[in-house]
Amino acid sequence: MQPFELPEFYVAHPARLNARVERARAHTKQWAYEMGMLGDTVGGDVVWDEASFDGMDYAGLCAYTHPEADALVLDTVTDWYTWVFYFDDHFLDAFKRTGDLDGARRYLDRLATFMPPDDAAMPEPTNPDERGLADLWQRTVPSMSRCWQERFRESTRNLLLDCVWEIGNINTARIPNPIDYIEMRRRVGGAPWSADLVEYARGIEVPEPIVGTRPMRVLKDTFSDAVHLRNDIFSYQRETEDEGEVNNGVLVIERFFDCSPQQAAEIVNDQLTSRIHQFENTVLTELPLLFDEHGLDAAQRAAALSYAQGLQDWQSGGHEWHLRSNRYMNGSAAAGPMSFGPAGIGTELARPGFWKGLAGPGGLRSHTQTPLRRTGQLPLPDFDVPFELSLSPHLPAARAASIDWAQQVGFHDALPELRGRQLWTREDTAGFDLALCSAGLDPDADVGTLTLSAEWLTWGTWGDDYFPAVFPPTQGVGAMAAAKVCNARLSAFMPLDLEPVDTPVNPLERSLADLWTRTARPMSPAARRSFRHAVESMTESWLWELANHIQHRVPDPVDYLEMRRRTFGSELTIALSKIARGGVVPDAVFESTTMRGIEHAAQDYACLMNDFFSYQKEVEYEAELHNAILVVESFFDCDRDIAATVVDDLMRARMRQFQRLVDDELPVLFEHHRLDDTARASLTSYVDELRDWIAGILHWHRGTSRYRPENLRYPVGESPRTTTRPVHAWGPSGFGTAAARLRPRVATHALSPGRTSL
Repeated sequence: MQPFELPEFYVAHPARLNARVERARAHTKQWAYEMGMLGDTVGGDVVWDEASFDGMDYAGLCAYTHPEADALVLDTVTDWYTWVFYFDDHFLDAFKRTGDLDGARRYLDRLATFMPPDDAAMPEPTNPDERGLADLWQRTVPSMSRCWQERFRESTRNLLLDCVWEIGNINTARIPNPIDYIEMRRRVGGAPWSADLVEYARGIEVPEPIVGTRPMRVLKDTFSDAVHLRNDIFSYQRETEDEGEVNNGVLVIERFFDCSPQQAAEIVNDQLTSRIHQFENTVLTELPLLFDEHGLDAAQRAAALSYAQGLQDWQSGGHEWHLRSNRYMNGSAAAGPMSFGPAGIGTELARPGFWKGLAGPGGLRSHTQTPLRRTGQLPLPDFDVPFELSLSPHLPAARAASIDWAQQVGFHDALPELRGRQLWTREDTAGFDLALCSAGLDPDADVGTLTLSAEWLTWGTWGDDYFPAVFPPTQGVGAMAAAKVCNARLSAFMPLDLEPVDTPVNPLERSLADLWTRTARPMSPAARRSFRHAVESMTESWLWELANHIQHRVPDPVDYLEMRRRTFGSELTIALSKIARGGVVPDAVFESTTMRGIEHAAQDYACLMNDFFSYQKEVEYEAELHNAILVVESFFDCDRDIAATVVDDLMRARMRQFQRLVDDELPVLFEHHRLDDTARASLTSYVDELRDWIAGILHWHRGTSRYRPENLRYPVGESPRTTTRPVHAWGPSGFGTAAARLRPRVATHALSPGRTSL
C-alpha cells in the first residue's frame, strides 16, 4: 500500500526521449559488469542483480534527461548515473545501515583521490566505486575546460563527502528542520552534480564571466531543489520503510507540521512548484540583463541558454523517469509507453497539475499582493533567546558620535533626488538608535570600534531606505537601470589600494568613502577583499528587492530566506568579527559545513525576528513584499496569524539548530582540523559573539523607535487599501490553507528504521 497518492505535478515542458536509448541500455549494462557492479555483495547480500538493474533503467533516465545527446555522450552520461546510483546503494548497505561513520569517512576520502587535479596519477582501484569513478573521470574531463573540471570535482566531492551528514542524522534519528534540509540536500542530493553534467552532455560550458553570478547560481539551485523535492516524493516509501532514512523532504515537512504523509507530500509539491517558477522567472527576467551587463557575444549567450534548456529538459525527463522506474513509488501514476517526442505543441497544458501549478505558489498568486493593505500590529511571539545580554559601557559616547556623524555626511539633508525632502531627520536617527544595536552586538569593543560599528549600521539602514525612495518600482526598467548605476558606483568608494576615488555625489557615497577609509586601512589586502565583498553582497541585494517590486512579486520562500541574510546586512557585521581572526582560524574551518550552518542558523533567527517587528511597517505602510510572514501568507494562501505561527516555529527550529551544531558538531570540527588551543579559543570566542549578536539584535528591536506604530506614516498621497488579505478562488482547492492551519512542531522526533506507519 502506498502511504499517499502522488500529487498533481506542475510540469511546464513535455519530456522528450533520446532515440539512442536502446544502445545506451546495452552499453551501460556491459560497463556495469566490467566495473563489478552487477553481482557485487556487501556482507553477503547482493547490491544489484541484473533484473533489478534492468528495472531501474538508468539509460531511460539519461535518454529522457538528455534527449539531444549523441550516442557516445549518452553512453558516458548513462555510465555516470549508473555509477552514482550504485555508489548510493552500496554506501547504504556498507555504511548507512551499519552507522559506521569513521569507516565512511575513510572510504570517501580515498574515493576522492580518483578525481586528481592536473592529470595527476591515480591509485589502483580496488572496488566497483573506485573502478567506475576512475574510468569515467578519464573519459570525461579531457574534453572540458579547467574551470569546468574544478566545478565538477567540487560538486562530486560534495556528493561524496557530505554523505556523512546523512549518516549522522540516521545514527541520532534526527530529522532536519526545513531550512537545514534544503541547504544540505543540495550538497548531498546530487542535482548540482547533474547540472554540471548537463554542460558536458550538450557540448557547451557556461561562460566563465557569469558562472558565479546570482542568476546562474539561482538556476542551479532551483533546478537542484526541484529535482530533490520531486525525488523525495517518489522515494518516500522506499526510504522511510526500507532504508530507515530520515533525510527526506516529505518526512521533514510531516514532522515539522505534525501532519499526515498526504498533506506533507502536497506541501512539498507546492515547494517544488514554487522552485520551478523561480527558475522560469530567472531565465525570463534576469538572464537578458545579465548578458548585457557582461557584454556576452552571441556564442556565449547561446551557450548559457543551451544550459538553461538542458536543465529544463532534465527536469521534465526526470519526472517522466520517476513515473516508470521500479526504484520508486509510482503505482498509481502509470506512465504510457516511452515516446520519442511530444505528441504536439502545447501538450503540457493537458497535464492535470499544469493549471493548478500556474496559479499556485510562485505563480500567479505571488503577483497578487494588495499593496498598503491594513494589517494592524502583529502580536510578537515569546522569542526563545537563551543568551544573556551585555551592553557596552561606551554606548552613550558611540550614540552621540554616530548621530553627529550622520548629520555631517548628509543623512539629514534635503535631497534633490527626493525633490527637496529629507529621508531622515536628526530625530529619526536618534530614535532608531543604531548605537544601541552595536552596543549589544559587541559589548567588549572600545569606544572607537563601537562608534565605527554604529556608523556602519547607520549607513546600511539609511541606504536600505534610500534605494526604494530614490528608485521607485513604478518607474520600471528605468528605475532598475539607474539603481544599477548607483550600486556600481558604490564599489568605487571601497578601493582595495586605498587610493583616492571619484568625488561623492550624494550622502550614500560620501559616508561610504569615509567609513571604508577608516575601516580598511588597518586590514590586510585579503581582509579588505573579504569585507568589500560583504558590503557588496548587501547592496546588490537591494537590486534583487527592486526587481521583485517592479514585477510586484512576493519572492519564493527559499529564495527569500537565502537573500534575507544579505538584505539584513548580517554578512557585513559578521565579516568584521571573522576578519579579526584572520590567520588564527584557517579559512577552511570557516568554510566548513558546520561553521556555515552555525552562521546561517544565527542569521536566519535574527532576520525572521526582524520580520516580526517590521511586519506592520513594511506591509501596511510601505507596500513591502520582502517579509517572511507575508511570504508564508502567499505560499500557503493563509492569513497573517497562521503565517506568523509558521515563521515563529521556523525561528525556534533555527535556534535549536544553532545550539545543536555548537554543542555536538563544533568539538568534532576542532578534532577534524586538528586546531591548536589558540585557534579553538578564537573560534569559541567567535561563537560567543554570535550569541551576543542575536541577543543584541533582539534588545535593539525592543528599544528602537523604528517599528513603533505611533511613528509609522504612509507614503505621501497614499492610504490603506483594504483591511484583509484576499484569498483567491483560483488557488489550490483548500489544501494549502488547511495545511498551514496545522500547528507546526519543530521538536525532533525519533524514527525507527523500517517503520511503516508514520
